Amino acid sequence: MATYSVANERLRVLEELEREIGASLQSAGNVILELSKEKPTERLLERQAAQFTASVQKVESELSGQIRYLTQVATGQPHEGSSYSARKGCQMALNRVDYARVKLGELARTCEHMLE
Repeated sequence: MATYSVANERLRVLEELEREIGASLQSAGNVILELSKEKPTERLLERQAAQFTASVQKVESELSGQIRYLTQVATGQPHEGSSYSARKGCQMALNRVDYARVKLGELARTCEHMLE
């Protein structure tokens, strides 16, 4: 159950990041719009540029955290709430069983042909 809450929290953070990226694009668009005017308002430009910079820094920080988390999970290092390593081990064992089954079937067919 804890795995779902961790996953839900990760998704919530990603959704917030998506909104923050949208806000940064909006700020950048406002700066461009203001710059396209004959007489741009310097205070507005500074405020929008500061909002853009803050948004980009927040997104960069949060994405770095997400990447660190995914790196820990993907490398099989122990991580609270992660079942990736166990699922990966199970899948690899199932793959080995399937491979052994195929090879045994081939061996059985070869033996049958030799006995004919």
